[in-house]
Amino acid sequence: MFIHELCGSWMEHPFWRKSFLLDTDADLHTLRTCGIQEVWIDPARGLDVEGDVVAVSDEEAEREIAAELDRITKGKPQSEARVSLHDELIRARQLQAKSKAAVTSMFLEARMGNAIKVGEAAPLVDEISKSITRNPEAFLNLARLKTKDDYTYMHSVAVCALMIALGKQLGLEGNDLKEAGLAGLLHDVGKMMVDQEVLNKPGKLTDEEFEMIKDHPRKGWELLQGSSDITATALDVCLHHHERMDGKGYPDKLAGEQISLFAKMGAVCDVYDALTSNRCYKNGWEPAETIRKMAEWRNGHFDERVFQAFVKTIGIYPSGTLVRLKSGRLAIVMEQTEKSLLTPIVKVFFSTKSNEPIMPEMLDLGRSQESIVNAEDPAKWGFDLKQITGI
Repeated sequence: MFIHELCGSWMEHPFWRKSFLLDTDADLHTLRTCGIQEVWIDPARGLDVEGDVVAVSDEEAEREIAAELDRITKGKPQSEARVSLHDELIRARQLQAKSKAAVTSMFLEARMGNAIKVGEAAPLVDEISKSITRNPEAFLNLARLKTKDDYTYMHSVAVCALMIALGKQLGLEGNDLKEAGLAGLLHDVGKMMVDQEVLNKPGKLTDEEFEMIKDHPRKGWELLQGSSDITATALDVCLHHHERMDGKGYPDKLAGEQISLFAKMGAVCDVYDALTSNRCYKNGWEPAETIRKMAEWRNGHFDERVFQAFVKTIGIYPSGTLVRLKSGRLAIVMEQTEKSLLTPIVKVFFSTKSNEPIMPEMLDLGRSQESIVNAEDPAKWGFDLKQITGI
């Protein structure tokens, strides 16, 4: 068949061409296992869907994905092996769906007044931690894919992943790392105790409604007290992730070293994911703009050491950022590299000189003469990067 268009984001597939003749078994296998659900074909330039073309069943697709996972992990310890972004995205998609279902079920139980079964959440945190170790970009990028309706649940999954990634950057390991992830997963459970009409109100909150929102850390802390296997770290982060270094946070107005390391981590991760997410009352900011704003606030709001480690974790130009290169081309940041915060892997796709799209090209800026001049506002160019990239 002649592939006219791949119907999915650039994060969904490894192909650098917009359209091509699908004539090799290798490309067919990649297309079947990379997550793309449908394509446009041009029957004037290749086979049509009738005749000798057979549709792939869901079961067959699942078998191919399983075989692809076996290929990726063969001979490698799953918890330690570093894999490519494309390879980890295959597992990360499955883990994201599993995480959303688990957290939704857990939080709905909390809304009904039932105790959180922390022991059931621990294996999920461990799987997320392994994914972050194999390639942090994959799960962190997918965790940003949330709608206004599932924000509360996916926000908790995203903060869990960010806490683990940040913890690794800070040198945490073993049980401390697991506790950081669990704390991130449960930090916002108190929002289940807040009137949902207030929580999802699209307009400005009244003073009384804002006080109701501000009570969610304590309500969550009280709820978690009923869980027999809850950890002190999870309780602390749940209660104190809205505290500030200058003492102007809530609920206890703690300041400086009164705030634990884990609560300081929770504050940074919670704010970053909240600001980059679309909410019922606002659209999310672009990742690079969010980092810039948080840097302006950090003296009073965040611990300096924790914030600097967070920037190293996600990059000065986080994945999903639109950047202008020295050549005048526009690119989307796809993946960070260990070499430098200024040299991520990008996907070039647009020329500002000709003002038109160009053939997409993956570029490792650490191995190129190209460099980033500045971050660009997607709205200025009429781009919806979340739709284009899926991140």
